[in-house]
Amino acid sequence: MNQPPAFLASLLDAAGPSGFEVDVARLWRVEAETFADSVTTDVSGNTIATVNPDGRPRIMLAGHIDEIGLQVTHIDEDGFLYIAGIGGWDPQVLVGQRVKILGSLGGVVGVVGKKAIHLLKVAERKSASQIDQLWVDVGVGSRAEATELGLRVGDAMVIDAAMVSLAGDRIASRAIDNRIGAYVVLEALRLLSDLSPNASAVAVATVQEEIGGGSGGGARSSAFGLEPDAALVVDVTFSTDVPDIEKKQLGEHNLGGGPVLSRGSAAHPVIFDLLVEVAEAEDIAHTIQASPRSTRTDADSIYLTRSGVPTGLVSVPNRYMHSPNEIVSLTDLESAARLLAAFVMSLDEDTDFTPR
Repeated sequence: MNQPPAFLASLLDAAGPSGFEVDVARLWRVEAETFADSVTTDVSGNTIATVNPDGRPRIMLAGHIDEIGLQVTHIDEDGFLYIAGIGGWDPQVLVGQRVKILGSLGGVVGVVGKKAIHLLKVAERKSASQIDQLWVDVGVGSRAEATELGLRVGDAMVIDAAMVSLAGDRIASRAIDNRIGAYVVLEALRLLSDLSPNASAVAVATVQEEIGGGSGGGARSSAFGLEPDAALVVDVTFSTDVPDIEKKQLGEHNLGGGPVLSRGSAAHPVIFDLLVEVAEAEDIAHTIQASPRSTRTDADSIYLTRSGVPTGLVSVPNRYMHSPNEIVSLTDLESAARLLAAFVMSLDEDTDFTPR
């Protein structure tokens, strides 16, 4: 069983749902400061680390650091907390889970409650639970007691589950999507810090991707500020090596099969071709995924920024997305970081990203 790097484990275990990423961003920033030429944070909360700031072209390497979570919408007089989702949840996976609430006095553990199955009517047993039918029980007996714990409306929470190592090189965590993207872009930057790229590499831990479908989240604001010549986004995609997955629609992408390169939609054709060329030259296993419309990643926000940013999407196969136990292969993370670093190393000031 391969053990994950300590930095990756701490990053995955930290709580940082969309809009509440400060603690996770701090961990990422502290690690980046050990090797990057500069590390900054913008007003949106995006954290930006740079190697070779004066190089050209400037390449943005983006991975969002937020995770899905929940938020307190009401505390009743008996101290029960009612909740809404931050990002896209399957409410069925929430029932009976322990959660960690990010209160003003520190983390508070609670349990997601639901009426016991014995008390449900037949029709209720057959229907799917909805988030507004659930509540969180922290063990208090009144609203005042909840307040004494530092809890109030608007507090965010995450599933209270630590990363675990599984057989071989696989790990499970609630925050794989997409804490591993932020990890990969920083690992690529670490590799580049020991080389001498002609390009400037800028790794960005972006915020609010899970809720940024309409606004573009932190990816849009950071890309606008950086004005990159090109961008690579790292996210997760569906691993199709599990039962009942339709490969005709999603393609064939297995854990350990290497990074997945998106083609179409937000994926720029010149960037895609360069990624394939580099992957083949470096003997990095990879697969290709069709994206005929949107990618539903930060790439959709970046490629239309300003007058357009040539953008590529590199994804990591992920099992059980948006659940308390997403699974990825450590080998895929390493391969993705190597691919990004090799891509940047292949560029110089004469590189032209214009499709011809």
